[in-house]
Amino acid sequence: MRVLAVSSGGGHWVQLKRLAHAFDGHELVFATVSRLYRSEVGAHRFHVIPDATRWNKLGLVRLAASLFFLLLRERPSVVISTGAAPGYLALRLAKLFRCKTIWVDSVANVEQLSMSGRMIGRHCDLWLTQWPELAEGSHGNPRHPDGPRYAGSVF
Repeated sequence: MRVLAVSSGGGHWVQLKRLAHAFDGHELVFATVSRLYRSEVGAHRFHVIPDATRWNKLGLVRLAASLFFLLLRERPSVVISTGAAPGYLALRLAKLFRCKTIWVDSVANVEQLSMSGRMIGRHCDLWLTQWPELAEGSHGNPRHPDGPRYAGSVF
């Protein structure tokens, strides 16, 4: 099984790398926003994607196009992300390719789910939070009363 792991930089990237062992025995491919992270993934394939935020609409279009062609080229079975905009778009586009999707909300979101997490949750096959207090409806999001599941943290 080929797994595409996508995230923005910083803490999202650190958390994504900490999940890599969960996919031992599978082909793992990384995509993130900085080529400086290449040295951190060993022999795994690595792709650099553009970074973007919700305030940069043209950047989001560029990012979406890059992710579309990456998904077309890699043809993963599963796409996993820890956030933010690159992960959100990757998971939304992955559904067009009939991939299974996993979102792991950032450990930094202690009091409420991230905006990306709230937006992507209903589109994921597996939606996880790293805080038990935010799991399964306890976060008060009326659109998603069942909320994400808690299965531990990666920090």
